[in-house]
Amino acid sequence: MGTVVRMTGLPAPDDGRSMTERMRAGDLYIADDPEIFEAQNAAIDLMTAYNQTTSRQEPLRRQLLIQLLGAIGADTAIRPPLFIDYGSNIRIGARCFANFGLSALDVAPITIGDDVQMGPHVQLLTPTHPVDAELRRAKWEAAKPISIGDNVWLGGGVVVCPGVSIGANTVVGAGAVVTRDLPPNVVAVGNPARVIREL
Repeated sequence: MGTVVRMTGLPAPDDGRSMTERMRAGDLYIADDPEIFEAQNAAIDLMTAYNQTTSRQEPLRRQLLIQLLGAIGADTAIRPPLFIDYGSNIRIGARCFANFGLSALDVAPITIGDDVQMGPHVQLLTPTHPVDAELRRAKWEAAKPISIGDNVWLGGGVVVCPGVSIGANTVVGAGAVVTRDLPPNVVAVGNPARVIREL
């Protein structure tokens, strides 16, 4: 899933919130809530239907994306297969393009601006897991939002880690792993991604 979270000590077992409420707040939660299961299963059904479409079924693809995602702008295309957790936490702007194999794990919100280009097998990963072995064994997890600015280009195989923001017009080279925020108008490459020049 995503990167690790440095946390110690077990969370309060009952703070009055459901696991779904904890998840939506960005706090540690356990994914055993019936509401979570229902949301995931509904998303998987739509995702599966979308991934079975062909390029000759553009109107159906568009209809399925409107049902699956939180928001999608005009003239945005996502080539199947697409992999998501919920879909409803993804907002993508107009005139974007995502090539084959986009994984957008949207436990937390994923916000993508206008005119964003994504190469094949890009991964946008909001889920996190604790470093503490006891917390992991007890199945606690969390998530942090991702934000991609307007006119960003993510090369093939780019991984964007939880909590990262990428500024407008930035280019991220193929295979880069973005572990920290990137400013606008730069080129970044490598693992971890580092800025090599300004645009």
